Amino acid sequence: MSASTLSSTQEKNTTLIPIMIIGGLFFIFGFVTWINGALIPFMKTINELTSAQSLLVASASYISFVIMALPASYILSKVGYKKGMSLGLFIMGFGALVFIPAAEARTYWMFLSGIFIQGAGMTLLQTASNPYITILGPIESAAKRISIMGIANKVAGALGSLVFGAILLSGIDEVKEKLNVVDASEKTQLLDTMADSVVIPYLVMAIVLFVLGVLIRKAPLPDVEAEPIKKVNDGETTQTSIFQFPHLWLGVLTLFMYVGVEVIAGDTIIAYGISLGFPVADAKFFTTFTLMAMVATYTLGVFLIPKYITQALALRISAILGIVLSFCIVFSSGFASILFVAALGIANALIWPAIWPLTLNGLGKFTKTASALLIMAISGGAIIPPLYGKLVDSNKAQFIAQGMNEALATATASTKGYWILLPCYIIILYYAIAGHKVGLKNK
Repeated sequence: MSASTLSSTQEKNTTLIPIMIIGGLFFIFGFVTWINGALIPFMKTINELTSAQSLLVASASYISFVIMALPASYILSKVGYKKGMSLGLFIMGFGALVFIPAAEARTYWMFLSGIFIQGAGMTLLQTASNPYITILGPIESAAKRISIMGIANKVAGALGSLVFGAILLSGIDEVKEKLNVVDASEKTQLLDTMADSVVIPYLVMAIVLFVLGVLIRKAPLPDVEAEPIKKVNDGETTQTSIFQFPHLWLGVLTLFMYVGVEVIAGDTIIAYGISLGFPVADAKFFTTFTLMAMVATYTLGVFLIPKYITQALALRISAILGIVLSFCIVFSSGFASILFVAALGIANALIWPAIWPLTLNGLGKFTKTASALLIMAISGGAIIPPLYGKLVDSNKAQFIAQGMNEALATATASTKGYWILLPCYIIILYYAIAGHKVGLKNK
């Protein structure tokens, strides 16, 4: 056996357990994040919301990344990765408990508060785990490791969507029909009963998160640090500020756009299917279509990167496919349109794994701060989906004013709302072609 082969084998053995542990964390926040697809139509019904209001479920989760990312970076600098991950799990568990009084009161802002608290815990987890897995091995193969994390994340998301879809959306069609004919007191009773269905699953979730928070403290996670910034001939580095890395800021914008389109693809597809006339019994599986498309593409990425394609090439292909699918969605109808939304999972899968190493490349001591900025970019999931909802509501009102019946107006408006994807994918394509090189002299 050659020295290089022996070194590679030792490296794999050293990183295997940490990769499995971090993969477990990605599984956890994948499960919690992707139940939003079921929560959105559930909250819309029990709190009698508009499309835009219901998408605040996604906003409450993702806006926490803006507010908590820099504090999370500070916490990690004080307590380290392991304790920070443990604390993040405890915070998520507390957020799950908030759902219990929220269900009793059937108060939307309380539900949003619980989602926000869970998002704060996930911010801490993500701020630690994403740079950790990126720099755990060679930067050239980071997308491969992150793709493995993506598989864990999206399998958990599909599982969470199925489980919570079955729990929260079971019988929702019948409830909606009854709400149109019952009196005020019966209506309140029906909605209260429906709201109570979240109590047991969120109590179980809280217990699991608290237990995992304790276990992660004992996990064998080695300390890792990013490679230092390369020095010039006189031994000094030319970069002394985070603002001297334009490719970082372009990467933050790109990730902002990406998370927005990923959330739209996963969190709107159930409501979109319902708007097209599909029964909830069928529509509740649609998020799983998106996530399984992502899992399949992640698996492909594990084998292709970096041996056959570079991270930048994977990003270019993904962006182009996203642009093509955006056109396909708005110019199709029925189940074909649903499948095109689900196929966005193929376009989206390798974007996150590619953006992180391309953006963190060459940042050295600024890596932790840059990671916090990238985590803040996850707020794209808080801003872009509600814009989709606003677009749907606005178009629907316009179509009804033009004489279109409500069902057709809802379906047409929901389809046309996906135009919002196009500028997002164009920005991602720019970063893939040129943006990731801006300011990097040795690229």
